[in-house]
Amino acid sequence: MDLEFEYQEEYWRNSRGMQLFTCKWLPLSSPKALVFLCHGYGMECSRFMRGLEEYRGKPRFLYGESMGGAVALLLHMKHHSFWDGAVLVAPMCKISEKVKPHQVVINILTKVEDIIPKWKIVPTKDVINSAFKDPAKRERIRKNTLIYQERPRLKTALEMLRTSMSIEESLYKVTLPFFVLHGEADTVTDPDVSGALYERASSKDKTIKLYPSMWHGLTSGEPDDNIDIVFDDIITWLDTHNTNNLASSHSTLQPCATTANKTTTTSSVLHKTHIIKRRRSYLCGLKRRNSLHHSAT
Repeated sequence: MDLEFEYQEEYWRNSRGMQLFTCKWLPLSSPKALVFLCHGYGMECSRFMRGLEEYRGKPRFLYGESMGGAVALLLHMKHHSFWDGAVLVAPMCKISEKVKPHQVVINILTKVEDIIPKWKIVPTKDVINSAFKDPAKRERIRKNTLIYQERPRLKTALEMLRTSMSIEESLYKVTLPFFVLHGEADTVTDPDVSGALYERASSKDKTIKLYPSMWHGLTSGEPDDNIDIVFDDIITWLDTHNTNNLASSHSTLQPCATTANKTTTTSSVLHKTHIIKRRRSYLCGLKRRNSLHHSAT
């Protein structure tokens, strides 16, 4: 499907006086719905579009990856009735023990966080090595100069830890329809907590998909065939829920199948944010090829 868009860039200052870069891909045709993207820690948001006045009344979905999944859940908890649903990809509901510093180290760092909040002294493992399975994609990530690749600043790391702990204790407050996806081999964020989100959330419409042998970077670090499956699942869920009368049925907790049937699909729901004049679409800066479809339920 060939669609056209208008690309715009601008800078704006936030309440703290920081100059922030934004860009937009504005579809020339009316979108079905809006997807608001929250990227993960250290990543860059070069493909993001803010909600525009002319799209008022369109369904609104949250999409969050990793730390962005935590941000999406916090946004929902702040405005329970505003969002029509959420897609949560390996959400940071809890930082994996495999990458978190020892508790003794955390206790020591907590005592000095207000003295040296910007120091890059938090001992962490290389997240890029842990998150991106495909060596070629991992190398491309390392070469992206817009991505933060140094050690996290002290205050930032401790706030992420506190946020994940707070979310883990507040999972029952989640009430919107959601689709949570997680790689079973993820060592960055804990897939068991995604299972806990599914079990504890008060949502009447909730879906979980666990992908055997897949890592943290489901949409960017896996081999292309795996990425195709993940994006087809996301698009299927969004298309299904792109209505004001959202379904109320539950899906079961189960790993995804190891095979997928070939079908022809269109990704019109996501085109509201990223419309490329080619037969490929992009979400959060990551390529998706239309080849495989696997039901999200």
